[in-house]
Amino acid sequence: MTDLTPTGRAPAARDTELSAAAWDLIDEATPATTRRAYREEWARFTTWCTHQQRTPLPATAQTLAEYAAHLAGRELAPSSIGKAMAAITKAHVTANHGEPDRRGAREVLRGYRKRYAKAGGTTKRAPALTLTALQAMVATLDPDTLVGVRDRAVIVLGFAMGARRSEIAALNLTDLEPHAEGLQVTVRLSKTDKEGRGRIVAVPYGSNVATCPVRSVEQWRTALAHHGRDTGPLFVRVDRHGRLGHVATGRGDTDGRITGETVAAIVRRAAVAAGLDAGAAFSGHSLRRGFATAAYAAPDADLVRIARHGGWKEGSAALFGYLEEVDRWRKNPASGIGL
Repeated sequence: MTDLTPTGRAPAARDTELSAAAWDLIDEATPATTRRAYREEWARFTTWCTHQQRTPLPATAQTLAEYAAHLAGRELAPSSIGKAMAAITKAHVTANHGEPDRRGAREVLRGYRKRYAKAGGTTKRAPALTLTALQAMVATLDPDTLVGVRDRAVIVLGFAMGARRSEIAALNLTDLEPHAEGLQVTVRLSKTDKEGRGRIVAVPYGSNVATCPVRSVEQWRTALAHHGRDTGPLFVRVDRHGRLGHVATGRGDTDGRITGETVAAIVRRAAVAAGLDAGAAFSGHSLRRGFATAAYAAPDADLVRIARHGGWKEGSAALFGYLEEVDRWRKNPASGIGL
C-alpha cells in the first residue's frame, strides 16, 4: 500500500485563504439586490458602532441588542429591523466569525413588535393588482413610444408569469421560446431556486389584445430588433432621448439591463397615471400577488399548478397569505351559520 501523505513538508500557508474567483462565486450566490441592501445596512451599523464606541466585528450580543433598540427608537417597521440583523449576520459569517449571538436582539424585537402593533403599526404590503387595475394601467401607456411598449410588456408578462421583479429583470431574449399556445419562458434565476435549476413558465395568449402578454412581448421584441438587438437582456433601459440601454457614467450594467427597482418604478408609475387608489403603494410585487389572487379566484383553480407557475415553494406561507385574501370572503365560516 502506498502512503500518499507528503512528508518533510511545512504546513501549507494558504489553507485558510480564498481566491478572488472563489469570493466572486460566493457573492453571486446572493442576489445583487440583496447584496446591495446588505452593504447599506452594514454601513449604517458600523457608523452607529463608531459613534457608540462599540466593535462591529465581531459584535457582542449586547451590541446587537442595543442596536435593535436604537432602530426601534426610530420607529422602523419590525421587518426593517429584521433585515438589518440579517445583514449583520451575513457579514459575520462571510468574515468567518460564525453567526453572532442575536438572542438579546430577538427579545428586543419581540417586545417592539407588540408595541408597534398596539400603536396601530402594520406591515406594509404592496396591494395585489386586479385585472381591472391592470387594464387601466396599460391604457395609460403610449403604444407609439419605446417606453410605452416596454412598460406594457413588463407589466403584463410579469403578471402572467406571477414573477418576482428580479426574475423579470433577469430575463434574456434567449429565454423566450415561441409555442403554438403562446410563449415558453425559462426563468434561470430565482430567489427560491438556490441550485440554479431554473423553471419553464408557459405563458398563453390573452383574450384581450391590450393585455395579451404574448403579443405585448412580441411587439417589444420587434422594437428591439429594429434597433439591432437580438441577443442580451429582454428588458433594457430607455432614456429620455429614446436610446436603448444607454448607461450614464458609472451607473447601471453595461448591457443596459433594467433592475428590479426599475420594474417596481414602472408598475408604480402606471398605477399613479391610472389614478388608482393608493397608486404610489403599488410595486413590482403587486404583479406577483395579483396573479396569485386572480388565478386562485378562477373556477378551476389548482393550488399546485399556481405554486409551480410562480415558483413558490411547496407550502409557501407567502402564497397562502395571498390566497387567504380570496378565501376571506369566498369561504367565510361565518357566512353560513344563520346569523
